[in-house]
Formats: sequence, structure tokens, C-alpha cells
Amino acid sequence: MPIHKFSLHQTVARRLPRPLLLISLTIAAASLMSGCSGSRPINLGVTQNQLSACPDRPNCVNSFASVDDEHYVAPLEIQGDAAATWQKLQDVIKQTERSEIIKSEPTYIYAEYTTKLMRFVDDVEFLLQPEAGKIQVRSASRLGYRDFGVNRERIEAIRAELQGQ
Repeated sequence: MPIHKFSLHQTVARRLPRPLLLISLTIAAASLMSGCSGSRPINLGVTQNQLSACPDRPNCVNSFASVDDEHYVAPLEIQGDAAATWQKLQDVIKQTERSEIIKSEPTYIYAEYTTKLMRFVDDVEFLLQPEAGKIQVRSASRLGYRDFGVNRERIEAIRAELQGQ
């Protein structure tokens, strides 16, 4: 008696009509991609006038980190009037594709940025410190171990926009 070896695709294709197979694969792909957003972190926000520290993974940057830490990114500089810079920051976020301001307060902004293909979500926070002439920042990937510099590039792009470059 011969033993037939079929791949999973061949087995499924023999049992399901083609339209049903395509629908099943589409649903499976959509489920997988929507699952890439993860849950909103509970440690976001301001505690003792600081943003949360980065996790012990290279997928986050934070202006409160030590300068010699891989997570360190310089805070944004306030250009002229603090209120005008704060408003310009909000405008920059709103004009960025796949970004959404989740929380906006007089000195705190929390935004989510979603990647185009896999729908990964990054959590980005800003803390206005007008007396210091700075806007502190934190940008972290929700899922995964490494971000390949995406969070740092995002903050640097925002910095360039605020400086009019």
C-alpha cells in the first residue's frame, strides 16, 4: 500500500472549494495582522515629573535615560514660545500618517504610531517642561525585541519638523 505525502496546502485545497479557501486564508491573515498591535501599556504617563523608563530591550528611546545609555535621545528644544512649540508638535503628530493623539493635556501628549504593513503600534509620549526650555520624549515599540532604529528616527524627524528643517 503506497503512502502519499501531501502538504497541508494540498490537503486543505482538496477539501475546501477554492472561494472558501481564499476566504479562510484572508481571515487568517487579517487575524494575524490585527494581533500585532498588542495591548496599550499601563505604565504610560508622568510619574514624579518624568516619563517611564525604557524596558531592557533595544526598541525604545527616552530623553530621561542616562546620556551613555543606548536608550538615550536628546529632548526636543522649545523654539521661542513654549505654547506655540507645543501646538506645532501636536500639528506635526496629526499630520503624520498612521498616527493618533490618544491623550492631550497642557503638558503631556500620548500618541500611537502604527506601521503600514504589519500594523505594529509604537507608544510615543511628550512632556512639556517650559521652565527648562525642553520637551522630554519617550518612544517605544509595544511588541518585539528590536525596532531597527525606528523610534529614534521618528523622534529625530519630529525634531527636524519643529526646527523647520
